[in-house]
Amino acid sequence: MERLQKVIARAGIASRRKAEELIKEGRVKVNGKIITELGVKVTASDRVEVNEIPIEREESVYFLLYKPRGVISSVSDDKGRKVVTDFFAGLKERIFPIGRLDYDTSGLLLLTNDGEFANLLMHPRSEVEKVYVAKVKGVPLKENLRKLEKGIRLEDGKTAPAKVKMLSFDKKKETAIIEISIHEGRNRQVRRMFEAIGHDVLKLKRERYGFLTLNGLKAGEARELTPHEVKQLRAAAMETGKK
Repeated sequence: MERLQKVIARAGIASRRKAEELIKEGRVKVNGKIITELGVKVTASDRVEVNEIPIEREESVYFLLYKPRGVISSVSDDKGRKVVTDFFAGLKERIFPIGRLDYDTSGLLLLTNDGEFANLLMHPRSEVEKVYVAKVKGVPLKENLRKLEKGIRLEDGKTAPAKVKMLSFDKKKETAIIEISIHEGRNRQVRRMFEAIGHDVLKLKRERYGFLTLNGLKAGEARELTPHEVKQLRAAAMETGKK
């Protein structure tokens, strides 16, 4: 048996916290009976409805995608542009991306139908490290890179300390390749951090998410996470959330 809010979250309807609100508001039924108390547990045979609509119980699935540039991190786009779920044609489960990568950013993106898992990884307290490689315009000075390491003030607040490493630079072309590791997930964060020190990002790729890498994948390819990898990610997010 599982708690009702967890079943709703796993179905991708809402986060567990939002599911709890739906229950308290009387918008959830189990076997035709309105449930308003938290803590109710259900079995796989119970009929659960949210806003009079039966939820579909799906097995939880977890995927790692090598997102190409020019793809939207969404399940649909009103402009008809390619979205990340287009790479999973034929998959019966309704998956969605965990967080996002910008349209012009490539690299490692996780997708799932487990709302609770996604919410755990995206929670501000979760400090799962994300490693990016950026090609920037100009060659940043060491003191400017140190500003990123200490945390730099953006319009939505100061960033957490980052790990920064200059991989290479080309004085003739006036470009540099820099590795940067962060654990936050603000909108266009890496690009805005480099802009804040006067260097526009020309190309950006997420190379790593926690211990996960793109090894063995080409752009547009995906693989399913192993149960052990899912367990490791969950444990890492919960551990950092306790700090």
